[in-house]
Amino acid sequence: MPFADRLPGVVAALAAVVLALVANRFVPALSPAMVAVVTGALVANLWGIDERLLPGLRFVARRVLRVAIVLLGLQISVPQVLALGWQAPAIAAVATGVTFTLTPLAGRRLGLPPGTSLLVAAGVSICGAAAVAAMRQSAAATDDDAAGALSVVVLYGSAAILVVPLAAAWLGLSNPQLGVWTGAAVHEVAQVAAIGSATGVLATAITVKLGRVILLAPIIALTTMRRRRSPAHVATWSGPERDPGSAPAGRRWSGPAARAPVVPLFVAGFLAMVALRGTGLVPSLVTEVVPEVTNILMAAALFALGTGIDARKLVRAGRVMVLGAIATGFVTTVSLTGVMILM
Repeated sequence: MPFADRLPGVVAALAAVVLALVANRFVPALSPAMVAVVTGALVANLWGIDERLLPGLRFVARRVLRVAIVLLGLQISVPQVLALGWQAPAIAAVATGVTFTLTPLAGRRLGLPPGTSLLVAAGVSICGAAAVAAMRQSAAATDDDAAGALSVVVLYGSAAILVVPLAAAWLGLSNPQLGVWTGAAVHEVAQVAAIGSATGVLATAITVKLGRVILLAPIIALTTMRRRRSPAHVATWSGPERDPGSAPAGRRWSGPAARAPVVPLFVAGFLAMVALRGTGLVPSLVTEVVPEVTNILMAAALFALGTGIDARKLVRAGRVMVLGAIATGFVTTVSLTGVMILM
């Protein structure tokens, strides 16, 4: 498709990024990513999206988000994660694993499609919207599945910015305990940063959170292999679209789409960036600039994804919000228990 056809949607996303950055400047607790996804949802539900914007928004929601995920790998310093001691990575890993395992079971009990449950599990247990986008192909999820999972991340992750510090004060947690709990329990990197900045535990919280992000690649690989082997997902979908995410729940693509790599290319790129950062060869200037670039790209992509949120469908499908609350309860409780026992 010629880039000229995508330009209107790309320009709209850039305008949303500017708005998000301005809002963040005046109210630091409002991360650009959070403002962007809410703006996209408001625009779509109050005024609708012009057809001319759709090609560009699809491009930003897919390609730009994948670039942002790859660049996220440059923010992860494995030595810094390990320097926290074995307790912090262990708490984050157990909380992530328990939440990702139990959330789909709860979703099944609520009668939700497997794709929805997997995306909610990924968003809550790993790294919010980035995990939702990264998991979408492996979960064979639809636009509605992704919209529901994004709403969960925004709603409960935003609530955590207020609730986690208050709960920590009530429980009498020390600063190291609060930092590890925040990094191990809160959904989005930006939400973790907001809590860390306000409470003085930014370095610990972000380091633990980025340690969780590393788990994105192995969890996606395991999910893909498990779905390939499951008899429930081997039926052939013969619809007109070739996007694996558009196949109905319970179906798997035949042909090239069915042979998608166990680890998607952009996830492999993310791991490559983690490895590159670990070599110590990345200039400090790059590591200082990359978070800002990643935030801008992520905000643009989340605005585009936010335009796919249909509030009326979410109201009718309140079970997604219930599952989000259950998943948030899992990750919060397990990580808090670990912090209080091990630290």
